[in-house]
Amino acid sequence: MIIARNLCASKLKPLIYLSSLLESFKYPSLQNLSPVLSPKTKLYFQNTTKYSLQFSTRFNRPFSSKPADSVLLSRDGNYDEATSLALLVCPGCGVHMQYFNPKQPGFYIKPSQKDLNYRLHDHLEPIAQEPEFSNSLKRGLVIEPQKLHIDANLIQKPVKPEVCARCHSLRHYGKVKDPTVENLLPDFDFDHTVGRKLATATGTRSVVLMVVDAVDFDGSFPRKVAKLVSATIDENYASWKQGKSGNVPRVVLVVTKIDLLPSSLSPTRLEHWVRQRAREGGSNKITSVHMVSAVRDWGLKNLVDDIVDLAGRRGNVWAIGAQNAGKSTLINSIGKYVGGKIMHLTEAPVPGTTLGIVRVEGVLPGLGKLFDTPGLLHPHQLTTRLTREEQKLVLISKELKPRTYRIKAGHSVHIAGLMRLDIEETSLDSIYVTVWASPYLPLHMGKAENACTMFQEHFGRQLQPPIGEKRVQELGNWVKRKFCISGNTWDSSSVDIAAAGLGWFAIGLKGDAVLGVWTYEGIDVVLRNSLIPDRSYAFEVAGFTVSKIVSQADHALNKLKHQSDKKRKQGGTKASVFVESSL
Repeated sequence: MIIARNLCASKLKPLIYLSSLLESFKYPSLQNLSPVLSPKTKLYFQNTTKYSLQFSTRFNRPFSSKPADSVLLSRDGNYDEATSLALLVCPGCGVHMQYFNPKQPGFYIKPSQKDLNYRLHDHLEPIAQEPEFSNSLKRGLVIEPQKLHIDANLIQKPVKPEVCARCHSLRHYGKVKDPTVENLLPDFDFDHTVGRKLATATGTRSVVLMVVDAVDFDGSFPRKVAKLVSATIDENYASWKQGKSGNVPRVVLVVTKIDLLPSSLSPTRLEHWVRQRAREGGSNKITSVHMVSAVRDWGLKNLVDDIVDLAGRRGNVWAIGAQNAGKSTLINSIGKYVGGKIMHLTEAPVPGTTLGIVRVEGVLPGLGKLFDTPGLLHPHQLTTRLTREEQKLVLISKELKPRTYRIKAGHSVHIAGLMRLDIEETSLDSIYVTVWASPYLPLHMGKAENACTMFQEHFGRQLQPPIGEKRVQELGNWVKRKFCISGNTWDSSSVDIAAAGLGWFAIGLKGDAVLGVWTYEGIDVVLRNSLIPDRSYAFEVAGFTVSKIVSQADHALNKLKHQSDKKRKQGGTKASVFVESSL
């Protein structure tokens, strides 16, 4: 052990590999081979087995004081081929897997080893002799025994990948089994893992897939990554011009979930708007822009052709984006499009589904590699503060529909208990305010002087999320931002006021106005050019606008009440007791 400590890592590497190989190699039983082996051969097997166990015990023992079954708390995944060979990584989320501690990340249940011949029933004998003429022969069906045997061997179920318990729960139940377990993992260090590979001047070519959510562009745009890649391109390009080694990354901006935008939006207008917002976000060197929908396979052909052309035969493609931007869903769709490759990345409407870097094989031609990275945590997004149940109400899963108000100065519009817009000053008779957010969020329009009463009496109740009065205080301080805007037409929206992770107000006016926007402290609110100029011509009325989920619940409740009244009229008080318990 003292000698091994003095050796360098390069000299220890073959010894460690040899020890793991000897430990995993299982010799056949000597009792079964006793008729075949000679006495000298038996003695050789005994000595070799004894030596391999001693050798593996010496060199496989960790140098630290931690137990041998300690969990590797890392988000590096299997992007490094040198270290990923000895580690079992979940193909769904990229976490290092283990089977001995369910209260640690990466726990999975080892599948039981089944006998391949358990369906053949060779050991069973019929309880009675087969009749002279079988039923199949009486029906005129002649089956050749050889062909039947071949077909039985060909019918095999597809092999399901072994995933961790967290991915299994997300795939089958749509929720994390134990949220406290993944909190033990460290934060994803982008600069240490991916950033230093993109910033290096040597090595294989790098292609950055910057994945952004179409309905939350400013909230999901990775500004830190955009600035890092832009600085690297400027530095390496200057070196390359001087004849030095300079690896210039290619940036491909992928806008996902465009199926959630209204079909009336022009693709040309959308691309122009996206390029402008990307430049303002710090991405000055964009190679190409693609609008895709992984659910409906829109734009995948052009995206795949562009990636293959940019990466070449040996390039590395890194999918980078915020949590819940749709990276894993996009890669799975690319795998299905390219030769029907079945990817096993876990997809779920839960932020932070991917925990470690996952190397995806067989998608790019040659030696090219595609990497799925964990979603970047944006603290300025509202969804990072919400619970799982609240996130389900906020996340947009269907095509957006406009909800438009025609209001005057001195009035306000609430989006659930998360955001409020006040019309403070304006010389105009009216302003058109269109809400673009999840249809499951209730709205309210009323006088701004009653806003304090709304906050105290209806937040966490009629205006959800937050769900519950306690959650209102947990989300933070309720603060205001002031915006001075101007527009030139009432027919369409001129500017947007967007909150990261929630949605936006689209304002249509012909003149100037001063607006006050209220939300929780720390949430990013931006003023931008209007993404969707259209508005609804059926205006919402004052008061509470019931959300879609509440409407469905009321419809089901009224239906149940109608059925209970019908049963009560037919006779018996059992129906009334049943309805009271249900309500």
